[in-house]
Amino acid sequence: MSKKTLLLSFCTQKGGVGKTAFTVLLASFYQYRMNKKIAVIDCDYPQHSIVQMRKRDTELLLNNEHYKQCYYQMIKESSMDAYPVLESTPENALKKARELLENENEYDIIFIDMPGTLNTKGVITTISQLDYLFIPLSADRVVLESTLGFAKMIHENLFKKTNSRIMNMFLFWNMVDGREKSDLYDAYTTVIKKLGLSMLQTRIPDSKRFRKEMSDGKKMIFRSTLLPADRAWMRGSEIDKLANEISNILEYGKEN
Repeated sequence: MSKKTLLLSFCTQKGGVGKTAFTVLLASFYQYRMNKKIAVIDCDYPQHSIVQMRKRDTELLLNNEHYKQCYYQMIKESSMDAYPVLESTPENALKKARELLENENEYDIIFIDMPGTLNTKGVITTISQLDYLFIPLSADRVVLESTLGFAKMIHENLFKKTNSRIMNMFLFWNMVDGREKSDLYDAYTTVIKKLGLSMLQTRIPDSKRFRKEMSDGKKMIFRSTLLPADRAWMRGSEIDKLANEISNILEYGKEN
């Protein structure tokens, strides 16, 4: 792989925690707001949610004048076209990434969206060859136990091993309920750090906006593979903070 191209993934073995949503939101934010060169490889077999989202986005863009104008304006302002979204199986993801770099060796980040189970063929091997892993976590007890088990397995069996490429792995709070006291999350964070696991500072609130995709007749969007999130909906989402914190890690190799 190119030294300047980083491979990263939002991964977890618990569904519904947001790994695919974060892949799209961060890929779009970096490409369309921060002018980084991005690619996405969708290995989430069999649904391939991001591939399907790109198809929906493209169809809506071609048939909706408002979205067309937004897209043309984005290109004018950022000089960045849509990032590629490639379909793959987990075992072929690294091959897809190499082929992508052979054809156009200019990508800053390649996001790899993995299946939500370690039992899928090729998942562990591919994860071991990524540079960074980011694991969304919620305070739900079932999700917490499942996610920590997944993170501990990665940390104990893949992190800092000679046959692994992983440079670091970070958990972060998602679906944070504003009605719950922050000291609850602080207490959980302290326990997690005692396990030797790293946590990001950014906490993502629970909000319906994370489910808002491009839709015919609706001008406001949040999650799209072709357009950045509407600036009004970005406020309070903490996505910009998450993107900046991760960018700092990718650039300097450490937390804020």
